[in-house]
Amino acid sequence: MEFAELIKTPRADNVVLHRPFYLAVEGTLCLTGHHLIFSSRRQDNAEELWLLHSNIDSIEKRFVGSLGTIVIKCKDLRIIQLDIPGMEECLNIASSIEALSTLDSVTLMYPFFYRPMFEIVEDGWRSFLPDQEFELLTSLTDEWRLSCINKEFSVCPSYPPVVIVPKSIDDEALRKVALFRHGNRFPVLSYYHKKNGMVMMRSSQPLTGTNGRRCKEDEKLINATLRPGKRGYIIDTRSLNVAQQARAKGGGFEQEAHYPQWRRIHKCIERFNILQESLIKLVEACNDQSHNMDRWLSKLEASNWLTHIKEILTAACLAAQCIDREGASVLVHGTEGTDSTLQVTSLAQIILDPRCRTIRGFESLVVREWLQ
Repeated sequence: MEFAELIKTPRADNVVLHRPFYLAVEGTLCLTGHHLIFSSRRQDNAEELWLLHSNIDSIEKRFVGSLGTIVIKCKDLRIIQLDIPGMEECLNIASSIEALSTLDSVTLMYPFFYRPMFEIVEDGWRSFLPDQEFELLTSLTDEWRLSCINKEFSVCPSYPPVVIVPKSIDDEALRKVALFRHGNRFPVLSYYHKKNGMVMMRSSQPLTGTNGRRCKEDEKLINATLRPGKRGYIIDTRSLNVAQQARAKGGGFEQEAHYPQWRRIHKCIERFNILQESLIKLVEACNDQSHNMDRWLSKLEASNWLTHIKEILTAACLAAQCIDREGASVLVHGTEGTDSTLQVTSLAQIILDPRCRTIRGFESLVVREWLQ
């Protein structure tokens, strides 16, 4: 497919750009395969705006007479308004932006077309390989191993091909554990605490169901992370009520009778759709210039955004405290073991590990927890 097929009007003059807290600017708007580009006409202070189509979350169209207005809401919280003379031009540009910002194929995205104008000094694809992270771990302990059980994503489609697991657990046991966990996300190492040797693992919920199904391999894997005489904590990112309801759908949580050395703590973190609604309200409040301070604070509170942030930070602080102060290992999971689980494990590592608070360490954390 050619991008030109999607661009009905590649250029429009006399377009006025409006942004909250900035003066309006008149200039020329251009559309390319991956960018919306706005260039001002002012000779004294030329201004350019480059906006990736993939950064656009939604657009709205408005018309007053022959003047069309496009309001673009971006994924980075910006809201941009473009006043475009001519209804036809406005409609063409709006439909082009909608098409270019909702491309289905990943290979049509900007990174596959980007050609750097400088010398590449490092291959980013090989900067944070599991083998490199494992080398750091082996300098501290010999109780873990690299498993290639997920080669070609045959066991779990959302795990990397190589994962770090306890040395005492073989691959055949891991396969059985995977069948016992939602989406086959079996417990894997997320963080090793150098100070006391405690660990943080992550997974999805166990598939106990209403019959209280158990998996001895799962119990053995989780207990393999405990020191003799030590207890561990399971931090469930769902409320107790939601976790109990999950049993009716085949999910559930670790039964105390089968995991006696583990204490389960429920720290409710809202699911994605609730957080998205809250974020939308926050963005609207931040971009509304008509508010006085009292109304702004009221809308901020009504969005519940800070409440959600507090819940996530509280869960992460609890995980960090269990590991560092209680000297206990931790397993974190919700239902799928993705969004809320990774928020907690990532923030806990930032709290515990100074390396994660460096640029290089933070990059490694994002790749390890979110991308691989």
